[in-house]
Amino acid sequence: MKYRMGAALLSLIGVLVSTYLYLYKLGKIPGLACGTGGCETVQASPWANFLGMPVALIGVLGYLACLACALVGMQQPEGRRHWSDALLLAGTATGVAFTGWLTYAEAVLIEAWCRWCIGSAVIIALLFCCAALGWRSLRPAR
Repeated sequence: MKYRMGAALLSLIGVLVSTYLYLYKLGKIPGLACGTGGCETVQASPWANFLGMPVALIGVLGYLACLACALVGMQQPEGRRHWSDALLLAGTATGVAFTGWLTYAEAVLIEAWCRWCIGSAVIIALLFCCAALGWRSLRPAR
């Protein structure tokens, strides 16, 4: 249960961070609180979109899906696996892989760092750890 609760909290924080970046992308926020200017550089780069969709929106949707899985999992019997646990683990693994590619793009292709993006990378990594530890601690459902 504690891993599901941790996953829910991290997902909620991820939703807030990615929503902030998405609002900037939409022009609803005039500038990002970054301090270095790297955040705006990253957000204006061609790699800030994936398949025609802003990466920040993908983050919002991904974190919302993780939050839903964690909340559904919290409603299940303690100590038992549920489909939501498998979905959370698969989703966070995909998020870690996608974030790895985006971090590579920041370092090599864009040559600028966004503190908010780094924060999101830390959040998804911790979220994956919660999902993996939670999966490991649960017995298969009968």
